Amino acid sequence: MKRPDLLVLVAIWEFLTALGAFIGICAVSIFAFPSVDMMWGGPRVGALFGLSVAILVLLCYIGIAVAGGIGLLTRKDWGRILSIVQAALSLLWIPIGTVIGILILIYLTGSEVRAYFGTPGQ
Repeated sequence: MKRPDLLVLVAIWEFLTALGAFIGICAVSIFAFPSVDMMWGGPRVGALFGLSVAILVLLCYIGIAVAGGIGLLTRKDWGRILSIVQAALSLLWIPIGTVIGILILIYLTGSEVRAYFGTPGQ
């Protein structure tokens, strides 16, 4: 079966969002951690914990996006599922991520894409 036309575009979107999350990690590392270093006492510990959690969340997002994009390009059903998860998460990136996330969710749950990945229709 021929690859659906927009599948490569969805994979590119996933790689771009992973790049954006990586840039976010770099920004936190460059700008936020030095600011925390100037604090002392209780607020410093809380700020370090919060920044560490933010970096962990962004790393998980990068993992989901990259794995989903690779899975889409290699025609793996788990890649489609991870791409659906990534599209749902990108709904939080208001306003552009919300619009693109909705479009990707509609596209990846369509019958043509499900048939391409061998997922039975509902």
